[in-house]
Amino acid sequence: MKREEIEKLREAVSCAVVLEQAGFAVDMKESTRRAMKFRRGAEIIIVSHEGRGWFDPLSDDKGDVFALACLLGHLSFSEAVDRVGDLVGYKAAPVPWKKPPFKVEPADILGRWQGRTPPATGSGTWRYLCWSRAVPIAILRSVIAQGILREGPFGSMWAAHTDSDGRVVGWEERGPDWRGFSTGGSKVLFRFGAQDALRLCVTEAAIDAMSLAAVEDLRDGSLYLSTGGGWSPRTEAALVALLARPGAELVCATDANDQGDAFARRLEALAVQVNRPSVRLRPPADDWNEVLQEKKRGETKTREEGRRAASPSTASREAAPG
Repeated sequence: MKREEIEKLREAVSCAVVLEQAGFAVDMKESTRRAMKFRRGAEIIIVSHEGRGWFDPLSDDKGDVFALACLLGHLSFSEAVDRVGDLVGYKAAPVPWKKPPFKVEPADILGRWQGRTPPATGSGTWRYLCWSRAVPIAILRSVIAQGILREGPFGSMWAAHTDSDGRVVGWEERGPDWRGFSTGGSKVLFRFGAQDALRLCVTEAAIDAMSLAAVEDLRDGSLYLSTGGGWSPRTEAALVALLARPGAELVCATDANDQGDAFARRLEALAVQVNRPSVRLRPPADDWNEVLQEKKRGETKTREEGRRAASPSTASREAAPG
């Protein structure tokens, strides 16, 4: 099937339809218009981007309607295309929303942000980032010092998106059991590192931006950015403004999968438009946080092996004089 036909299928079939056909049902109590939660037993899938995207809040699985069909049916991509094609014309069951959409004013966004405290040593957010996500303490402290991280509910973190004037306009929400974006907030850019940097490293999530900074030991002259998985006009305008700096270079550090590669191509095209160089920095694992976690697991294994090698064996202790 040609790429144009695949794109038409992607637009024609909602992720909600695929889930309904697979026996999932909407959890109205925990759904919003921007994030519909579907359940099938213990399985949970969140549908976002007006039905065009999805993610599993209990793992790192995410993608488009074809990736969803692959996951649910254990299918190859070509099989998933056929399965999605069979669903053209189906409509998801209407959702009886009780409240109309509402808009949160910027003042409310700032007030909610300021009402949260920075992560404290040993807090739920601190443990989530340092223990579960392997973010080094030095990096975490640097992010906190820049004022772009807050404690979220239930041990989650809020990572600020700021505009060109440094104002908080929204935030990425990520925790052990939840991921999302601030209600009423705007996706622009999460910015960590030297604010006047010329090396602009773009990732898809704030945790990946922190992770790449850790992998590179917070490389001089680098600004680590996250689009929050989105691409709004404000995001594009912010990137263009950063690339307008003389000598600026774009580093496409998106995930090592089809979606990440597509995102990188879009970033590269933007760099071409503004006549700036770009490079593709593809993580050796699925994303930069997975690279960081693998590194931590390797260091832990090395330390444990070193301790075992340094400790005398039971037989040696028993045979030792005295």
